Amino acid sequence: MRIAIKFSYDGRNYYGYARQLQLKTIEGEIINSLMKHGIIENAKDSCFRSASRTDKGVSALCNIFAFNTNTSKKQMLQDLSSELTDIVFYGIKHVEPDFNPRYANQRQYRYYLIKKNFDVEKIIISAALFTGEHDFSNFAQAESFRNPVRTIDNIVFEETHDFLIIDFFAQTFLWHQIRRIVSALAKVGHGKLETEQIIEALAIPEKKVDFGLAPAEPLVLKNIIYNFEFKYDEKLLEKTRNMEKRIISYVQNHLR
Repeated sequence: MRIAIKFSYDGRNYYGYARQLQLKTIEGEIINSLMKHGIIENAKDSCFRSASRTDKGVSALCNIFAFNTNTSKKQMLQDLSSELTDIVFYGIKHVEPDFNPRYANQRQYRYYLIKKNFDVEKIIISAALFTGEHDFSNFAQAESFRNPVRTIDNIVFEETHDFLIIDFFAQTFLWHQIRRIVSALAKVGHGKLETEQIIEALAIPEKKVDFGLAPAEPLVLKNIIYNFEFKYDEKLLEKTRNMEKRIISYVQNHLR
């Protein structure tokens, strides 16, 4: 049978999500734990697949992986969550044999931008330039094998005492795309960048510009949506909520 698991993690103490030789990564820890508990023999034979690969320092309140196993899913979440303090497995679903979590309906990323005397209204107005379909070559880390054209469905803002919280919604994102967009928006808010420069960077992607890269720690993969629901363990879900609070507290205290 094929199982999908929804999980969260504090990415600050890992070298990113994807497996890397001799480095501690989220994916590596998960696969090791699955093998330790006898749930899979190895990643290849179990057809292990992940929904999203986040950068070093980026966290997630929702990511998904799937694998084939002959082991009962009873107690699987509790067993996996018992030994990994920075990773919590809180949702589970029996899925179709060909399910690949990368093909989601939509992803939501959240960025906790610390308020530093910038013009919020200018940021919100400029953010609208990024919605819809664009060539994001100037707002992503270039990868020759990936199409730089993406569609951002929506960008939503929430203002608190400490943060301008920015939610990005799209089916897929490019490497560093959100952090480069946030860097550009912050520069607009501080009067260091004009909206006309963003318009030009989107309209003429072959004219290379670099508006910087925002820090990784305030970025969180918030949600991934499919056409089905997971079964949740409420106690483990509460651990995920507490994890979010720790991440927010770190950003407040260390990135001002």
